[in-house]
Amino acid sequence: MGMTNINVRTDEEVKTRCENLFESLGLNMSTAVNIFLRQSLRANGLPFEVKADVPNETTLAAFREGEEILKDPSAKGYRSIEELRKALDV
Repeated sequence: MGMTNINVRTDEEVKTRCENLFESLGLNMSTAVNIFLRQSLRANGLPFEVKADVPNETTLAAFREGEEILKDPSAKGYRSIEELRKALDV
């Protein structure tokens, strides 16, 4: 089977971090990319789950709490960061 080249553009920081990671695993970038490609063929798709970043239940509860506070006319509000800092220093 003949070999061919693939050119990929990525952030410099991502490349450097991945090179360091792969080196720690005893791999170079070319071998790591080939592993990804072969795993994609085995999975007949991406070899990992791709999904939207969905907040967990704790985060959703915090969102709901924030919405309730916004609706509460008796909730304390602050007109400046200085005013908030004073309240936090209590």
